[in-house]
Parts: sequence; C-alpha cells; structure tokens
Amino acid sequence: MGSLSFVGLGLCDEKGMSLYGLELARSADIVLIETYTNIMPSLNIRSLEALIGKEVKMVDRHYIEDGSHLLRTASEKDVALLVPGDPFIATTHVELRVRAERRGILVRVAHAPSIISVAPGVVGLQNYKFGRSATITFPDNYSEVPYDTIIQNRRAGLHTLLFLDLRAEEGRYMSVQEGIRLLMEMESRRGEGAVCPDTLMIGIARAGSPDQLVKGGRAEDLASLDFGPPPHSLIVPGRLHFMEAEALEVLARVDRSLLSKYVERV
Repeated sequence: MGSLSFVGLGLCDEKGMSLYGLELARSADIVLIETYTNIMPSLNIRSLEALIGKEVKMVDRHYIEDGSHLLRTASEKDVALLVPGDPFIATTHVELRVRAERRGILVRVAHAPSIISVAPGVVGLQNYKFGRSATITFPDNYSEVPYDTIIQNRRAGLHTLLFLDLRAEEGRYMSVQEGIRLLMEMESRRGEGAVCPDTLMIGIARAGSPDQLVKGGRAEDLASLDFGPPPHSLIVPGRLHFMEAEALEVLARVDRSLLSKYVERV
C-alpha cells in the first residue's frame, strides 16, 4: 500500500517548506510539483531537488484535475505532491484528497504559509476583521463577485482580501493596476459605491519574499504604480482599529490624512 503526501511550499522559495514537509518529500518514492495554482517568485527546481535529494517532476493542471494516474500510483507507491502556498487553498487538491481517502490511500499533509495567512500580517491588519475573500478574474471569465464581496464586507466593517487571477500555464498574471482597473469598470456598470478613485486600497506584490512590495493609498494612485513581477494581491480595508491605521501608515506607507475617515470611533 502506498500513500499520498500533500506538501505546502509556502510563498517564496523552497525554504518555505516545513521540516515535516521536507521529511515527507525525502521519504517518498516519487516527488511531484505543480505550479499552476500559484507561482513562487524565487523557486529554483534544481535547489529543491538538491534539498530533497531526488528528482522533482513537474505536473500540469490536467494531470492534477484528472487525478486518475496520480491516485493509481499512490495506491502502490509513496507519492509527495508539492504545492505552492498551503495545499488546500486550491479546491482541486481538496477533491484529490477526498478521492484518495475514499480509496483507502494513506494521506499525509504538511501545511505551509499561504497568502490568506500572510497578507494580514504583511500590512498590519487584524486577521479576525477580514470577511469573505474573492478573486478578480480576467475579462474572458468575467465575474462581479469581487464587487459584491466588497459591498457585503464593508457593510459589516470588514476588510476584503482580493486574489488576482493568474494562469501560469499561459504566462498570464493579473497586476494590481489591472485589478483596480477592473474594479473601476464594475463600478461604472453597477454604480453602488463599492469603490471610487479615493477608496483606500493596499497592493501586495511577492508576499513573503525578500523583495516583497507593500503600498497603500488611493485606488487612483495605486493604479498608476508598477508593482513589479507577480504574484500580486489587493486588500480593500473596512473600518480600522487605531492600531491598524498606525500599522498601515508604517508598513504600507499610507498617508495619515487618508486613514482618518476609516478609523473606528470609540
């Protein structure tokens, strides 16, 4: 009987993997990696192989989503699947795990940091004050869910974390600039006041890496900034505790005058 280990790699490079994850990878008969659900800006496959001590085979979206060959292999051998971020942020991996469990395949999991857990700390916002998150998709897969999510969260005073679409297999990665532009286009269609040129937003690029970039300010101003290479994400704050406002001033370089109207009155 084999096994299937899901090993999170974290956000930046191979050093984000936990010691437990490294142990699972080193003990596996076969080590696979997928990079279509997210990208890791500093990941080096050769360095990863040297760290693990064996070959790491790249697999694509179809291989993971179909899953049949992977599960057949894991029923006979020990397989480690390396995943950017945390293994179960992507629903595809949850489905794969359920299928493995139903087949009686032993499943092990090594969790790691993901943008969901890192983003609040990067900008200094309190994790429990985040509401639903959403993905701003490319126009050919248009969705106004991000717009609705901002409205719903704002009514409750909550922050909104917005993932920006990426299609690694196509080399397409949405930037902060494009994400804001798409939100503004939704606003022009809907006109419900979810966002405007003066809306406070925080752009995050390459979270967790040595060259991470965090910058907050008016949406209109951020839309003209180059945040550099991907991956990017956006935060639209709700009501701010005074300590959150101070953190945004220091960590995201937000002008104090812009923060004042967002601070909770006590």
